Amino acid sequence: MRYYEQKEEEVFQSLGSSQNGLAREEAARRRERFGPNRLADAKQKSLARRFFEQMANPMIIVLIVSAILSGIIGEMVDMTVILLVVVLNAILGVVQESKSEKAIQALQAMTTTRSKVRRSGTVQEVDSHSLVPGDVVLLEAGDAVPADMRLFRMSNLKIDESALTGESVPVEKSPKALSASGGKQVPLGDRLNMAYMGCNVVYGRGEGVVTATGMKTEMGKIAGTLAKTREEATPLQQKLNQLSNVLSIGVLAICAFVFVFDLLRSGNFSSASILNTFMLAVSLAVAAVPEGLAAVVTIVLSIGVTNLSKRNAIIRKLTAVETLGCTQVICTDKTGTLTQNRMTVTDFYGDAELLPRAMALGNDSELPPDGGEIVGEPTENAMV
Repeated sequence: MRYYEQKEEEVFQSLGSSQNGLAREEAARRRERFGPNRLADAKQKSLARRFFEQMANPMIIVLIVSAILSGIIGEMVDMTVILLVVVLNAILGVVQESKSEKAIQALQAMTTTRSKVRRSGTVQEVDSHSLVPGDVVLLEAGDAVPADMRLFRMSNLKIDESALTGESVPVEKSPKALSASGGKQVPLGDRLNMAYMGCNVVYGRGEGVVTATGMKTEMGKIAGTLAKTREEATPLQQKLNQLSNVLSIGVLAICAFVFVFDLLRSGNFSSASILNTFMLAVSLAVAAVPEGLAAVVTIVLSIGVTNLSKRNAIIRKLTAVETLGCTQVICTDKTGTLTQNRMTVTDFYGDAELLPRAMALGNDSELPPDGGEIVGEPTENAMV
């Protein structure tokens, strides 16, 4: 529904709410209906699935086949060693990825936010995950917008929407209803009476009624689209797969050649001769397989994960470690990524006493008592 086209009264009527907010009982009922206000987490994989996923690559399959062939020809020691390498490699991969998952979950638990809402006419602070459509939320400088909402009251409210639009300049909001010509939708960045989950209030204050929560928000739609994308093999996986294919085809071709050549050379086509020649070819195939390659790759990638973790970078999958080193082109919005979305005053010209005083008195930025991030517009923040 295009809430930005509706007037304030129409919005409240559509959502079954009012400026006094929802009753506590109604908020609880809607929580049961709409679920928590959070983006859907990826389905957690079981330990067994993670273990077998470590084996789902051509190189490991080649090793398993090699172990089976070793058992067939009676080389039990070789079979045991190869299987041990395969199992240890899988365990190492599972342990490393499990540690990364736990670290990510711990970080998510630390970033729980709270929001000021008006329910039954009383302002209270609640967990942002408990918000429902129809809740009236109070916003002020420094707050993260907890859900998509239609703004209806404000005072010099400016919101940084760079997370959605890429525009680094804060947007000054207005409570007026909007309309687009020809029945078209108003572009996301031009919806001045809307605030969206994931954006930050940098100036002023305001009030809005929640129109969408969780995966129904604009941020949730983006997350849903990303979740549907097919996972592609990393450059390292592609190269290892190619190596496995070449190795498999090459070994089979050489073994077939040796098998046929030895039979033709000896001229003995008895059952015993054929069996002996076959065992020779199988032994050659087993000897040609690099049993330690998979383990070496896993160990090297684990070292890379450890080194990156010391630089506050958490790697969820081992194979992703090598990917950044192969990256040639990065297509990204530079604001807040390649640049910090900050400005800095390095020099000033003028009265050495008057100018700093004017910069301080004419500045609405706020410096938290705990020494955290300065809250306000980038230009004014640079003067603090």
